[in-house]
Amino acid sequence: MSSEVQASQRTHPAPRDLDWRVRIAGLGRYLPRRRVTSAEVESMAGLPQGWALEHSGVAFRHWADDEERASWMGAHAARDACQRAGIEPRELDLIVNASGSVERSIPDGGPMLQRELGLGASGIPSLSVHATCLSFIAALELAGERIHHGRIDRALLASSEIASVGLDFDSPEICSLFGDGAAAAVLERTPEGEASAIHRVAWLTMGDDVELTTLRGGGSWRPPLGASTTAADARFSMQGPKVLRNAMRLVPQALRRIGLDDAGARREVRWIAAHQASRAGLDYVRRLGFDKARFVSTLENTGNCIAASIPLTIEHGVREGQIRRGEPGLLLGTGAGLSAAALLMTY
Repeated sequence: MSSEVQASQRTHPAPRDLDWRVRIAGLGRYLPRRRVTSAEVESMAGLPQGWALEHSGVAFRHWADDEERASWMGAHAARDACQRAGIEPRELDLIVNASGSVERSIPDGGPMLQRELGLGASGIPSLSVHATCLSFIAALELAGERIHHGRIDRALLASSEIASVGLDFDSPEICSLFGDGAAAAVLERTPEGEASAIHRVAWLTMGDDVELTTLRGGGSWRPPLGASTTAADARFSMQGPKVLRNAMRLVPQALRRIGLDDAGARREVRWIAAHQASRAGLDYVRRLGFDKARFVSTLENTGNCIAASIPLTIEHGVREGQIRRGEPGLLLGTGAGLSAAALLMTY
């Protein structure tokens, strides 16, 4: 087989059916008490009136106070999800903290979430999946496969993000876009007679783009007390136009890998919960052939909440009746790195 054919097959593999018999049994959310208007952000950043909403698409976002720690917010969302699923947290077999921001470098956020749920002596396996904005999709794939194959019966996924502590108010596109929040989902095996399932998953990463979206400080490269560490290393930075341009190349590949490479296939998707990256990013996804009526959107009222954006959007869609049991839908997004992911499922 020629190297050109092999390369083509690596780039465009045939869609692989998983059909994992897994469903989201309950969803929950927590939004911080402080609700921040775009006018407030404009005042902080010295921006003209109306600039933030026009450029970011965000009218409101929530910012956490000192008491609203990430694990605390995640536990609030998790209790809500468990209640809606009709279970007690102690009935969980796995707890996954699926977040892009961390409360502490050590320990892992999974045990911290477990402790906040009052399960600190339970022994329930608790861990983190950190894939920035795509952490929830990564956790859904990890836990979904375990449930489908009978390793566990029930899992909690919680994405809790506090972006406000790392905002650069000298960068208008950053400070006007991001919000804080948490969302959680309980996964379980699909009951007989229901159609809920995870059908296909695709994930692509282009590591050459790691510098486009980054927070350099806090790790071993730029430690807090390092001689070369600067104040700027504690601030999130993003080259928005380049990220969008490169994402526009990756997202169609992800859709192709799950079999949504033509208009006919895309019409079968009844709802889309995309990462609320930005107004420009959402507009691009709509131009791929998904009409606006099928889009569930939370960007205007919560901003970009990193990994919590997708589960917050699913929770909103279910609560508002845009996502209904038994209907096929799509989770879609990009994350720092640069990665793109697509997950085709029936709710």
